[in-house]
Amino acid sequence: MTQSTLQTLKIEAITGENFAPYGDLVLPSQDGKPFDETDAKLDLSQGTPRFYIMQLQKRGKRFHKITRHQLCTQCLGALEGKSWLLAVAPPSSNSKPDVSQLKAFQIPGNCFIKLHKGTWHAGPYFEEDEIINFYNLELSDTNEVDHFSYDFLTEENLIWEMTT
Repeated sequence: MTQSTLQTLKIEAITGENFAPYGDLVLPSQDGKPFDETDAKLDLSQGTPRFYIMQLQKRGKRFHKITRHQLCTQCLGALEGKSWLLAVAPPSSNSKPDVSQLKAFQIPGNCFIKLHKGTWHAGPYFEEDEIINFYNLELSDTNEVDHFSYDFLTEENLIWEMTT
């Protein structure tokens, strides 16, 4: 068996502007603020929305699978103010993500992200030894009927590592 190639992906601090091709960054706002361009633009019209807390254990900074959901937007955020990592590539009609646009972001624990429909994503990732709780808003059957993955290891013998 041949040894896999390790490809690095530089971690960027997330901003609304640099995350725009992949989704929305939603920051805290005053209660009662009217809906505007700073809010998440959700599309959960293709089924029953599911909002839940998922518990994840230490996941490190390496990945070889990346997934997309084409029927709905997805929102992710960490509870307890924890920072985390996410790798993303923009939506496309291809069965493989465009690695020239693959980015890794560090997401602080005081906000959440909304992924555009079809955005390729790997994560959440983090290196803490403790369990971190993440809230997730998607459709009730997203993981059964709208879960399309690309495996870099199987297809290209490649593993990605997010680095600072």
